[in-house]
Amino acid sequence: MSFIDDFFSKKMWDVRSYRPFVKKVAALEDDVKKLSDEDFPKETARLREEIKAGGNIQKILPYCFALAREASVRALGLRHFDVQIMGGAVLFEGKIAEMATGEGKTLVATLPVYAKAVQGMKTHIVTVNDYLARRDAYWMGPIYRFLGLTVGFIQH
Repeated sequence: MSFIDDFFSKKMWDVRSYRPFVKKVAALEDDVKKLSDEDFPKETARLREEIKAGGNIQKILPYCFALAREASVRALGLRHFDVQIMGGAVLFEGKIAEMATGEGKTLVATLPVYAKAVQGMKTHIVTVNDYLARRDAYWMGPIYRFLGLTVGFIQH
């Protein structure tokens, strides 16, 4: 097996390793759909308190992703695909997720950003130019606000 074959087979294994996480997120979908719009910021506050009290983010991470996914559906009419859930999990772990143009990187970022916010971390998304910073803040902002977060952007 060549280096290239080995690289790509490992890459595919890495992707497959996130499937159980995607299933956990999907299993919570019906419960999250039952929440009222007003419940979403309340859930964010509750999860933050749980983390402050010593809760484990890994235990609530699928629920965080399920909340963000449903918030996206309600706020923008966009539902994260399973591959986007995988990408969000990769980013949450501090790894790099390679995605092509049009695969929804902007939407993917909402998942780990929300989970980090639940942990009490202030999060910045860096873009290559002012136009994208403004566009993404306006475009994804409704998701974050639906979840009870604030959004801003910096321009030079």
